[in-house]
Order: sequence, then structure tokens, then C-alpha cells
Amino acid sequence: MPVKNRFAELLPEITAWRRDFHEHPELLYDVHRTAGRVAELLREFGCDEVVEGIGRTGVVGVIKGKTDSKGRVIGLRADMDALPIIEQTGLDYASKTPGKMHACGHDGHTAMLLGAAKYLAETRNFDGTAVVIFQPAEEGGAGGEAMVRDGLVSRWNIQEFYGMHNMPGIPVGTFAIKPGAMMAATDQFDITITGKGGHAAKPHECIDTTLTAAQIIVAMQSVVSRNVDPLKNAVVSVCVVSTDSTAHNVIPQVVTLKGTARSLNPAVREQLEEGIRRISTNIAAAMGAVAEVDYQRGYPVTMNDDQATEWAAEVAREIAGDVNLSMQPMMGGEDFSYMLNERPGAYIFVGNGDTAMVHHPAYNFNDDAIPAGSSWYAGMVESRMPAA
Repeated sequence: MPVKNRFAELLPEITAWRRDFHEHPELLYDVHRTAGRVAELLREFGCDEVVEGIGRTGVVGVIKGKTDSKGRVIGLRADMDALPIIEQTGLDYASKTPGKMHACGHDGHTAMLLGAAKYLAETRNFDGTAVVIFQPAEEGGAGGEAMVRDGLVSRWNIQEFYGMHNMPGIPVGTFAIKPGAMMAATDQFDITITGKGGHAAKPHECIDTTLTAAQIIVAMQSVVSRNVDPLKNAVVSVCVVSTDSTAHNVIPQVVTLKGTARSLNPAVREQLEEGIRRISTNIAAAMGAVAEVDYQRGYPVTMNDDQATEWAAEVAREIAGDVNLSMQPMMGGEDFSYMLNERPGAYIFVGNGDTAMVHHPAYNFNDDAIPAGSSWYAGMVESRMPAA
């Protein structure tokens, strides 16, 4: 199953869709233009069912094979939302919306799945049902969870899920995947430290929240280095430090810390939360201050099913000739995890070539990756539900 010839024929059309999405980026759930265009195209393709508004602004298309004797249902997912970044690509089709850009390649993901949907609706060379899923709000809005809560799985009886993301640094047309934990759980925390403000020249009359915050930041690194098993992965990063004062000679009354905790294992996730709470409250108490910790659970670990990973890798191997099965897991997050928590499946990376990294203002999705990506989406349907 090399790259399907049909996708070489469709490449100019799919590229045009992708670049149109790139010019008109939308954030989180506010993807009305994108979702509307996706639904319009799915209807033009002749999908058996097109439903809008799943998970607020998600779109679902249903394509039935030539026969349905086995009754298997495969879900294919792409994300639609962009990022609040000022584009610096200089492209002719650069973002027309200041402060927003497709810096993660979701325009490419959407276009590749649309290409696969068009092909599947034309050929229907499979026995079962393909459900193509276009999701909003992957970039921090948990659109995957919203679609699941809105009945995505039960309404269409989806039995397996497959998703894809582009990856700069991997050669175009190649794939990488691994079984088990693929991407991290992404939690975040806000720590509010309250002491006693005052004049910087009289620290003895104050409870210094800045010094307390500094002690907490340094000690928090011991959660990973001294509490978590060295053979397991974890990250704790404090990314924001803010105070209620901007003066050079004022010890602030309140300091706020904001950060993220990443893990690939449920037990480690528990350790991170417990450690952050314990260190923050106890160090603050030792300094005479009070620390309040607001710890918020984010996306779960993206966990590839072992058998589904083998199936996904086999399709990728037939397209690319080889597949990287030894890639390291990533500490970034992905809300496709909510779908994988409901049903077995797999998440794969397709090469974007030598480009800027995702979430960079100079990033751009590589249109040369489209034939391989669309072939993989379509291949998962045809390989898991072969026609009788």
C-alpha cells in the first residue's frame, strides 16, 4: 500500500483547502468558518451523514463501505484550531487574522483527513463504517473531551480511534510511533503566597513573599530529582512569577507562581501533585507565610494500545517502506487522549521535514506530507475493515 495514486491527483485540491484554512485561523471552539467549510466539503463528497455541533463546534462525517457485514466502526480524527501567535512566515497565504496563526499544523491535519474522506466516499472499498472526526479546541480547550461527552462514541458506536500529527525534524513521508505512553498528562498549578508586605529597607518587619517564592521554586525541583523514580519521566516547571507590586523598594504582600507538571504515568502524576502541594505549603509555613495551591488536572496521558500500534505501524510501513518504532515519548500534551481513554487506538507522527518546530511563528505545514498522511488515514480504514 504505497502512497495512493489518487492522492497525488488530489494534491493540488487538498493543498488549496489547507492554505485556505491557513489564511483564516480560528482559536479553540471559535472555529465556525473552518467547521462550516469542512461540513460543506463532506456533503459534497457524498458522506452518508454529516453532523455539526458535536462538542460545540466539532464536525462528524459518516462513510459506509460497500458492505457492512462485520459492523466495525473506525474513527479517524483531525484537529481544526490554531494558536494565538503572530505569524512570521512571509507566505503568500499567511494568516489574514492578526495575532492568530496555524503554528501547529492543524490546517494540514484537517486537509489530510478531508482528502482521505473524499477518497473513501469515492471508493468505499471497505466492509464497515468510517467516521471522520474534525475536532475543535485541541490547543488547551479539551475539545476531544467535549466531543466524547457529547456522545461521539456511543452515537456512532466507534470501536477504534486513530489520529495523526505532523512532526518537524522527521523526513517528509515517513512515520514514527510507539506503543504505550506517547504524550504526557499536562497539569497546571497556581500557587498564591501571602505574607506581610512592607518597605524593602525594613525586611524584619515583613514576611518576605519573594524570598518564600524563591525557596519554593528551587525546592520544587526535588519532586522530580528526589521523589520520582529516575527511570520514569516527569517535568515540573514554574513559568510565571508575579507580585502585587512593581516598585524596587517594596516587599510584596502577595506573590503568585504559575507552572506546569508533566508525566507519563498515573502514579507519577499523583506524586507530582502531592509533592508540589507539600513543598509549597510547608516552606511557606516555615517562612511565616501561607501558600494556597490550586492544582488543575489537564489532558490525560496519550496511551497507544499495543495491538492498534502494530496495525497503525503496518499501514505506515506499507506507505513509507519503514517506520520508526523506537521514538521517545514526548512531554507535550494531546487531547486525543480522551478518545483513546474510551476505545483502543493509536496516535502517529508523520514527517514535516526540516521546518521550524510547531508553535513557532515561522512554522508552516509541509504540503508534501499530504499524500502520505491522507494515504495513512484511508489505509487504516481499508486495512482494519477489508472488503469481503
